[in-house]
Amino acid sequence: MISIQEAQKIINQNIPQRKHQNLPLKEAFGYTTSEDIYSKYNIPNFTQSSMDGYALRFEDKDLKLKIVGEIPAGSTERANLEHGTAYRIFTGAPLPDGADTVVMQEKVKIEGDDLLIIEDNDLEKDANVRPIGSDAKKDTVAISSESYLSAAAIGYLAGIGCTEVQVYSPLSVSLILTGTELVKPGENLDFGQVFESNSYQLESVLRQSGINHIETFWVKDDSLQVERILNSALTKTDIVILVGGVSVGDYDYVIDAAKMCGVEQKFHKIRQKPGKPFYFGTKEEKLIFGLPGNPSSALTCFYLYIAPLLSKIIKRPSITTETKAITTTRYQKKIGLTHFLKATYLDGKVTPLHAQESYRLQSFAEANCLMILKENSEGCEKDEIVDIIVLK
Repeated sequence: MISIQEAQKIINQNIPQRKHQNLPLKEAFGYTTSEDIYSKYNIPNFTQSSMDGYALRFEDKDLKLKIVGEIPAGSTERANLEHGTAYRIFTGAPLPDGADTVVMQEKVKIEGDDLLIIEDNDLEKDANVRPIGSDAKKDTVAISSESYLSAAAIGYLAGIGCTEVQVYSPLSVSLILTGTELVKPGENLDFGQVFESNSYQLESVLRQSGINHIETFWVKDDSLQVERILNSALTKTDIVILVGGVSVGDYDYVIDAAKMCGVEQKFHKIRQKPGKPFYFGTKEEKLIFGLPGNPSSALTCFYLYIAPLLSKIIKRPSITTETKAITTTRYQKKIGLTHFLKATYLDGKVTPLHAQESYRLQSFAEANCLMILKENSEGCEKDEIVDIIVLK
């Protein structure tokens, strides 16, 4: 068995080179840019009012000004402002030449065609004016490479006239669930059978991680079937996640099937609980993971190894965060394995939950973090500082 740190290092050493593609802007939400995006224009490309009010020369603010016209948003005619005059102007409209300040409409008094500024100690030169290029300057980087394209980023790119972006290509993942004892939720549960839950939780957490192309397969404990499905998945998808069958029992066929399919084993078994039988291998640029079949073990291993990997590959925010917390209770364990306890985290304090067994999901459903007790420790005392992994 290897340590958690060794396992993480080996996985990171085998991250493949990413491919990229061009996408229409409206289809690019959730992707990550693979090159710098430059603005082709100054945005705004004219000096713009940020308020409904009156455009004037700041030096004239103490004068009675004659209102000589009106400039609505969208006006394409260039106006000129003479000394002693003002223009009625609206948000987003271009300032007339000669104007350098906009006074809010609530700060003026109108007498016929004349305007007087009511005492406004906050008025300064350039007030309520958006300079040319204040949001984006022509031929400069608007969004850097490896930036996550959020809704705001998509809106910003549209606002600078962008219609297409180069992004990292999406990853595809195959889930292969093994186990003759499994039945689908909704079917009759006979003696010796259990409802299959791993596809539900793993498909959900894969989507949360930014993976939308997921193919799920279900095979019984049959070596030839496992080998056939694995071989097919390796030709179709970038990452293969096998669930169950990774231990050393008579009906655990995943490790042998991987060898038969030409997968190079990088490691098998980690000094941790739950999830000790975790497996990782590669075939060319394909990544293959073997998760234990017990639901808590499978989900824990996903959060520990696969979620951080996906964040690195597709360059998007991770669904986990590491931090420290103060324990609310004492917890004992034996030296030798790192324990990941299902726990709750609130106001800087962490509390391990009941039912830590790897087959039990009810406590995981309550958990919002994993509490880490390192392999060389005998547990923790109350009010001790420990590492935790916050689950988003």
